[in-house]
Amino acid sequence: MNTIKHIVILPLLILFSWSGLAQQENIQFEAKVSKSVLGVNERLRIDFTMSKDGDNFSPPSFDGFSVVMGPNQSISHSWVNGKKSFSKTYSYILAPTSQGKFTIKQATIEIDGDVYKTMPIDVEVTASVAQSDEGDAPTSLTEGKLYLVAELSKDNPYLNEAVTLVYKLYISPDTNVSDFRALDNPSYNNFWSQEIDITRYEMQNSTYKGKPYRYVVLKQVVLYPQKDGKLTLEPLSLDVTIDVPTNKRDFFGRRMYTQAHKTVSAGNRTLNVKPLPENGKPAGFSGAVGQFDFKVTSSKNTLKASESLQMKVEVRGKGNFKLFSLPEVELPNSMEVYTPEFKENISTSLSGMSGSVSNSYTVVPQFKGTYTIPELSFSYFDPKSQSYKTLKSEATSIQVTDGPMPSASTAPVQGGVVKQQVLATGSQFKFIKLSPALVGITRDDFFPSTWFFSLLLLPFLLIPMAIVVVKKKQEFEADVEGNKIRKANKLARKHLSAAKKALGKKEEFYVALERALHNYLKAKINIETSEFSKEKITEILREKGVENENIEGFIGLLQSCELARYTPASEVAMQQDYDKAATVISKMDKQI
Repeated sequence: MNTIKHIVILPLLILFSWSGLAQQENIQFEAKVSKSVLGVNERLRIDFTMSKDGDNFSPPSFDGFSVVMGPNQSISHSWVNGKKSFSKTYSYILAPTSQGKFTIKQATIEIDGDVYKTMPIDVEVTASVAQSDEGDAPTSLTEGKLYLVAELSKDNPYLNEAVTLVYKLYISPDTNVSDFRALDNPSYNNFWSQEIDITRYEMQNSTYKGKPYRYVVLKQVVLYPQKDGKLTLEPLSLDVTIDVPTNKRDFFGRRMYTQAHKTVSAGNRTLNVKPLPENGKPAGFSGAVGQFDFKVTSSKNTLKASESLQMKVEVRGKGNFKLFSLPEVELPNSMEVYTPEFKENISTSLSGMSGSVSNSYTVVPQFKGTYTIPELSFSYFDPKSQSYKTLKSEATSIQVTDGPMPSASTAPVQGGVVKQQVLATGSQFKFIKLSPALVGITRDDFFPSTWFFSLLLLPFLLIPMAIVVVKKKQEFEADVEGNKIRKANKLARKHLSAAKKALGKKEEFYVALERALHNYLKAKINIETSEFSKEKITEILREKGVENENIEGFIGLLQSCELARYTPASEVAMQQDYDKAATVISKMDKQI
């Protein structure tokens, strides 16, 4: 009978175990996203769903995203064909913080004592796309309230011609902007760019799409295209926090406002950049585009040899100053030329760069004569006239009135180059003597001389002296405390001497005087800099037997050094403080 019971119960236990395992395996906990690829101006919805209620839900860190809304919790019960199902979801609305590829890590939940985890999810954030209201406030509240517009000064510029890009945020009259942050900043590829700082945001009235709006300029950039053809500007995207009116009224009948997030994007802008014409391009053209003036000036036209003059090559006007090079000066070989000093005075506004750039050459002539500096030319392209222009400087004559002549007679100057002749001076060839006429050297016997015995005995005399010197040196090095005191004392005298040299210069004098006082304390009472408080110094000096008068004088000097940093001091006061320091240190030294 017992055997039959075991046979019947055993299958039932196995059946219940299988059903329990099946029930445990049916528990699901997973994460789902609304999209795996989204623009930086879009929102991402992520749901963490479980098939059985649990505890201690822990979301991931959401690296690369900020939480706009959530967690929102929803629970669902359903019966299908007599079978009960359960679902619980935690939902978040996320906003990307930048472009890139990100991984949403695992979330965890505890169900029936076991910990369940979701699988990581990869999400790619691209540049801004068409505007999306997903995750924002209801469309009825934000529709038509904000527009971000990118305005270009021109759509078809020439290569290296200035283009102004201005970002304006248009705001409806019944909407207030609380805050905004950039989601995506353009990189301006294929452009040389410079942003113009905006020190203050100012609201101005205007119209947009035929309706009244207010606008504020958020960003201003000057662009110089570096490539011809169609160039696309990446959009600027903003996450804007706005206060919008609702249909609700408060107790006094005033309309109530609610805060909402709105993502706006300026969209892509395309420029058709025209290449510079090849027809008529000058040979010395270096890429200058704009309107310029050109001149070459010399600080002197008459000077002596070995004196110097400054030759300045300067370009002024408006254009792409940072994107072209200045013409180089060609001078005669007999004039020494140093590396030019480059200077620029450029400012950038909405119309582009303007100002001047120059190269200053230091020139030193070596010989007397007349030198001609040939003319220089500078070429640029003028977008207004759509033509190349070449500016030329006048040839400059430099007269060197005093100095060595390049030849026996005045050499002609042709094309700015001084021709020199080779002059024969003295004998041009030296003959080798065939008879050397050598003279013999007479020598005395060195061995029995006095010098021989003196040099022989000298090492034996030097050995005791060397032993004494080494012993004294070892004793000196072993005296660590004494060395510290001597070093600090020497440093104190050094700074007191520096203070004397700095008389009349307030800051230098009192810094040197304070160092001298501190180093004196180190030398005499072994007090470290970290212990330099007036109370500590007074206490130690009294223990050393220093009189109160001298202690007060020393503390007064330290206070004078401190006050001198903030108050004016005359040269008479500095001299008095120096004399007082010398007297106080002398008296304290005797008492210690």
